Amino acid sequence: MKNINNFAKRLRSNEVLTGTLVSLPSPEICELLANIGYDWLFIDAEHGAFNPQQAQTMLQAATPTPCLIRVPADETIWLKKALDIGAAGVIVPQVHNATQAKKIITNCKYAPAGDRGIGICRAHKYGIDFERYLKNANEETAVVLQAESSEAVENINAIVALEGVDAILIGPYDLSASLGKPGEIDHPIVQAAIEKIIDACKNAKISMGIFGVSADAVLPYKEKGFSLLTVGIDTTFLIDSAKETLSRMNN
Repeated sequence: MKNINNFAKRLRSNEVLTGTLVSLPSPEICELLANIGYDWLFIDAEHGAFNPQQAQTMLQAATPTPCLIRVPADETIWLKKALDIGAAGVIVPQVHNATQAKKIITNCKYAPAGDRGIGICRAHKYGIDFERYLKNANEETAVVLQAESSEAVENINAIVALEGVDAILIGPYDLSASLGKPGEIDHPIVQAAIEKIIDACKNAKISMGIFGVSADAVLPYKEKGFSLLTVGIDTTFLIDSAKETLSRMNN
């Protein structure tokens, strides 16, 4: 059952959760994708042109499908905004070491586990669900960290050892660039780095995530035990379908 409140629990239990990436600030796109049946939606505020108000509108349109917001950076203000507007959790890009990861977790958790600020917000229905939310938010908020640099690979064992890390999402394209092989996802050096991340996550019993532009790109990782799956992008769905239709019309 799709439920924002139990998404983190499903993630931690290594349930296969298939989502897709939304890069355009259009609530109608979220509404369409949510009704198709994806387990979750990946709202990309790192590369997409989103401000907090636009991101909140996307969450409202997607209800009840859980959404994770990829924040632009590991900044307190963005983490707080993403959670306060009602995201099921955050995806944080470019996490390179355990010190950085620990700070992110602290920002996402209420005391005593962290120092997330308390205020009236959409996440608890503007106060209607305040007590329940405050009591359960630390458990119900998913914290997904991206490993997408050579430094992250070097420090992956220390990162996954931290309490509060719910999943590691590999950013294959940035990782390949960091390793000097931009775009060469299948290069042995890149694949070796990915395998190191896989081993660390399995040893720590941490869920693993991956992004791919197509099912063919993601399914091999599903076979390897990845459970947080991001398949495709709204823009490529539109482009590919439009190209195919135009090609058929012109033949």
